[in-house]
Amino acid sequence: MSLTVKARIGKKRVLVIPKAIAEKLSLDEGSAVRITATGDKIIIEPLRDAIWLSLHGEKVARITLKELEEESNERQKRYLKE
Repeated sequence: MSLTVKARIGKKRVLVIPKAIAEKLSLDEGSAVRITATGDKIIIEPLRDAIWLSLHGEKVARITLKELEEESNERQKRYLKE
């Protein structure tokens, strides 16, 4: 779902992210963002660290922790035999 709000540029060209958008994107004071200027548009994207992604990001793995451990153990055994 898209969310559009009006904001103003303040002193020293400071842009305050409106509360509704900050909450929707889990942005807090100190959050890192990437700002891109394309033509006459500004794109602001959150930059997520690995910890945030592991807790809140899209889950793409199709393997359980137990399966991961088993695979890791097998590969370590093969590596040690070489």
